[in-house]
Order: sequence, then structure tokens, then C-alpha cells
Amino acid sequence: VSRMRASFWVVGPLLARMGEAKVSLPGGCAIGTRPVDLHLDALGALGAEIEIDAGYVLARAPKGLHGARIVFPKVSVGATHTAIMAAAVAHGDTVIENAACEPEVVDLADCLVKMGARISGAGTPRIEIQGVPRLRGARHAVLPDRIETGTYAMATAMVGGDVMLSGARPDLLETVLDTLRAAGAEIDATNEGIRVRRNGAGISAVDVTTAPFPGFPTDLQAQFMALMTRAKGRSRITETIFENRFMHVQELARLGAKIHLDGDTATVEGTERLTGAPVMATDLRASVSLVIAGLAAEGETMVQRVYHLDRGFERLEEKLSRCGAQIERISG
Repeated sequence: VSRMRASFWVVGPLLARMGEAKVSLPGGCAIGTRPVDLHLDALGALGAEIEIDAGYVLARAPKGLHGARIVFPKVSVGATHTAIMAAAVAHGDTVIENAACEPEVVDLADCLVKMGARISGAGTPRIEIQGVPRLRGARHAVLPDRIETGTYAMATAMVGGDVMLSGARPDLLETVLDTLRAAGAEIDATNEGIRVRRNGAGISAVDVTTAPFPGFPTDLQAQFMALMTRAKGRSRITETIFENRFMHVQELARLGAKIHLDGDTATVEGTERLTGAPVMATDLRASVSLVIAGLAAEGETMVQRVYHLDRGFERLEEKLSRCGAQIERISG
């Protein structure tokens, strides 16, 4: 848990099932404060007793969890997940207001419903849950990773080519795909997945602002910035979800990118040429943006601290190699 932020989500199910949980405060990428107070406030509303001691969250519900009205002051995907999982087996009814609407929230709710939970409204800002005594086993196919899909789509748009992203779902990425079309990529949705092409035509500058679903995902901001470094013209990228999520800018500049920061907005002046150089990954999405830029750069790019990549991308170098990229992982 101390290394991977999403693993903090075990606290809700453990508390609901066992009556208590001791979980390390989460790690993950250093992209802002990212507190867990919304998670803990939701559990507290459901009847949990919470204390933090020596880097651990201690949660207890000696009398069990009970239904409640939970109003999030801001949208949080993780806190919405935590609230849903805990409330699914709490006594009584729970209403979650200002819930996250991301596809992953809907997918979690769909899985829990198959397991016997009674949940309605997932995918809207208001989710209603009627607690059940226990859940049962079920079979569920997890959604394809839309951030991985978007990353490979942007890599294709960056260097050109014709790539089929098998199994990808365009309905999860409509804003991103429209943005890539505006940038000059050809996007076709098929029964097999998403086909991305860019042959010959240059990249056009496009402005984006990150937003909760169905807006442009913050988790694709760094990758899109890498793409814009090769665009014709000037683009503006505004980050509204996290503070301190421009740590990749300095490393992209080492490759020759021209980027100016002003608060939560980055202005990118497209350049015809990037040059390979040693760069340092600072977080998960920043690291893959450096890989994308390195694919388009002249010469060799060495990305260090690639352990960040492995928290979010499975066999990245193998998949890119199959598409013709000259990329390898160096051990030691």
C-alpha cells in the first residue's frame, strides 16, 4: 500500500468484512497532496472509528457499518470506490452525492451487483446503495484500461503508422479520440477495437483542459503534452485535477521541447526536432510521456527510474517493439 496508491482501497472491504483494518497510508505518484481524507470521512459517516498512527490508518467498526448520506466536497474516484465497497454490505441504505462518474466506478458497481449488491445510479453524481448481509462469488470481465489505450494511441499519433488497439472501447475515450482527430490522427472504431493511423500529415496544435470523466483525463495529460511538442503551432494544456503535475516538463525540455509554465497551464511551442538525451521519470504518467517523446527523438533516449512505468503499464517495451519501435529495457 505504501508504494501503490490504489491498494489503499482494501480498507473499505476489510472494514466491512472483518470489522477492523490496519492499512498503511498510500504511496503512488508525487503529484500533489492527494490526501485520503475523503476516503476516511466516508467511512466515518458509515460508522467507522478512524485514527492515524505511525503512518497507518486504523479503522474499526465494532458495531458494524450502517447506511448514511455521504456528500463529497469534490469529486474523487478513489473515495467513491471506497464508499461503494463499504456501503455494499453496511446495514441500511446509503446515498452518495457528488460521486465520481468514471467508467471504473460503473465497472465496480456492475461487478458488485453480480455478487449480490444492490446499487443504482453508478455513472451519475448520485449513487444509491441498499446494504446486503453478504456477497457471493461471481464472474466479471474487467474494463480495458482506457489510459493504456490512450497512451498507445498518442504514441501512434506521435511517430506515425497504423496500429490496431485490440479490445479497446471507444465509448470510454470519446473526448480523447476527438482531440486526437483534431490533432491530425485518423481514428476508426471497429468491432475489434480502435484503429489509429497517421501517415504523412503533420500534427496540429490543440488546446486541452483536464477534467473528470467524460472530460480529458488528467492521466493522459503528460502523454498529450509529449505529442504537442511536435505539433505545428502553439498549444495550451491546463491541469485542473492535480497540482504539481507538470514534473515531466523539465525532462521533456532536455529532449528539446519548448514549454512555458504559468500556474496550472503549460504553453507548448511545437518543434520539428527532438533530440535523444538521458531523462528521469518522476511519476507513472510522466515516465511514459518520456518514452513517447523518445520514440520521436533523433538518437537515443535513456529513461531512468522505469519502476514508475511498471505500476501502470504491463510489458510496455514488448508491445511497442511489436509495433516497430526500437526500445529495450536495460537491467541493472
